[in-house]
Amino acid sequence: MKPIVWLAGALALVALGAGVFIWSGAYNVAADDPHWPLTNWMMVTVRERSFEVRATGIDVPDLSGEGLIRAGAGNYDAMCAECHLEPGEDATELSAGLYPAPPDLAREGTNDPAEAFWIIKHGIKMSGMPAWGKSMDDQSIWGMVALLQRLPEMSKDQYHELVESSGGHTHGSGEAHVHADDEHHEDKD
Repeated sequence: MKPIVWLAGALALVALGAGVFIWSGAYNVAADDPHWPLTNWMMVTVRERSFEVRATGIDVPDLSGEGLIRAGAGNYDAMCAECHLEPGEDATELSAGLYPAPPDLAREGTNDPAEAFWIIKHGIKMSGMPAWGKSMDDQSIWGMVALLQRLPEMSKDQYHELVESSGGHTHGSGEAHVHADDEHHEDKD
């Protein structure tokens, strides 16, 4: 037989084997059962390379403005802290149950502002990380990125003071909320 026939046969067997594996339900997709090491390596590598490639060429604005950071604090508190935590927090009910575990941005921050912008704007498939760019303008996303640059240096009290001074959850989509002490966010007039 010709090599091409052998190759076609081998590919057909691989496809059949993959189909049987998928259809069998053998792979456990439960969030409390970690990935196999090979699966984890592949997913992490694909994810990290995707971030690097897609963030290339994003122009990072000046992120040092206090107003930008303050606005980012209101949005982060409303939209991110439940999963990515706030300073002084070890886990939330939600963050403890997510797999893969979301990064603790209160401790880690972000090394690459362009990647952080891309991730916040576009989200991450099958991770629980939404594409906030569907409801937020770029300026508001940059505000959260600016906050992430400073977040690991903040104490819990500094973070809460910043959130309280932020004017609340607002992000250029026509939606605005004010922050109320010990209450859920309320609509702003």
